[in-house]
Amino acid sequence: MRYFLEIAYDGTRFHGWQVQPNALSVQEVLDDCLSKVLRQPISSTGSGRTDTGVHASQQFVHFDVAQQLDTEQMVYRFNRLLPDDVVARNLYLVPDEAHARFDAFARTYHYHIMLAKNPFKRYYATYLNRLPDVEKMNQAAAILLKYEDFTTFSKVKGDTKHYNCNIYEAAWSQEGEELRFTIRANRFLRGMVRLVVGTLLDVGRGKLTVEGFEEVIASQDRSKASGAAPAEGLYLAKVEYPEHLFQKST
Repeated sequence: MRYFLEIAYDGTRFHGWQVQPNALSVQEVLDDCLSKVLRQPISSTGSGRTDTGVHASQQFVHFDVAQQLDTEQMVYRFNRLLPDDVVARNLYLVPDEAHARFDAFARTYHYHIMLAKNPFKRYYATYLNRLPDVEKMNQAAAILLKYEDFTTFSKVKGDTKHYNCNIYEAAWSQEGEELRFTIRANRFLRGMVRLVVGTLLDVGRGKLTVEGFEEVIASQDRSKASGAAPAEGLYLAKVEYPEHLFQKST
């Protein structure tokens, strides 16, 4: 039987989502927990990867197990074994063909910026010592919705077959001493959001015009993008699936 598990995690001490040699990953910690609780080898598949230091307020994984599970009891047992920086939220019985990565039709990321130095936010937001021009950053962000090819904002390495993404939302908001960038799309390229944020911040600092930002996108040239924004401000915030996919078990 196939299950979807909804989790969240603080990415500070992890070298990203995906299992890798000689580095601690969220997937490694999760699979170890699932295998011990379910008393069989479990290999989970995530809805997507997050890089070193990136957080997730919502992430989904799927895994297969021979028997039907008591979902509430399993969530309780998973959380007893998981470390404090990873939490299991919900467990859903899904059709056998359901796939955490390929069935997701939209993903949302948030990027957090603090405008006042805050020692309690140092691993969870990027600090800027002056307010960038939010209006210009929003003008530039709106241009993202006009394009599909985001080669400019992709990492050179990887097995990506194409660089097309459909962006549905991209906007900055301010609340007190915090700025938040929200971007929602059907898919994202590796490192894309941090490169987008870094380039938008250059618009906000006056280093790049709004028109120049569009030229950067249209160039399809990775060297034209600004440096990537730091990892600690980035959160995978939401993963969306068709409603019929979830069949909550008892």
